[in-house]
Amino acid sequence: MRRGPKRRDEGPRPIGTSLDALADGLGIGAARPLGRLFSRWDEIVGPAVAAHVRPVRLDGDVLVVAVDHPAWATQVRHLGDELLVRVAEVTGEPGPRRLEVRVRR
Repeated sequence: MRRGPKRRDEGPRPIGTSLDALADGLGIGAARPLGRLFSRWDEIVGPAVAAHVRPVRLDGDVLVVAVDHPAWATQVRHLGDELLVRVAEVTGEPGPRRLEVRVRR
């Protein structure tokens, strides 16, 4: 059961507005840039890299990615700054400032 102040029902609203409010409440910022990051990942890193590297989450200003082999972890760390710039270009947002790489087979 939800407790707290009742909100006045203002009728239908765009889903993006609701998602932004939810994401903001979770402390992850606006939902649309986050959605663009995940949905356009192949475009951001290219299909060859995307086959081995997936975004996991945004944790504040840290982008966490999972790789399927330690060699890819080394490669992604080497490309870290370039990758973060590319994220900002494609999403149209300032983007994360740090990259965290995790190996998951």
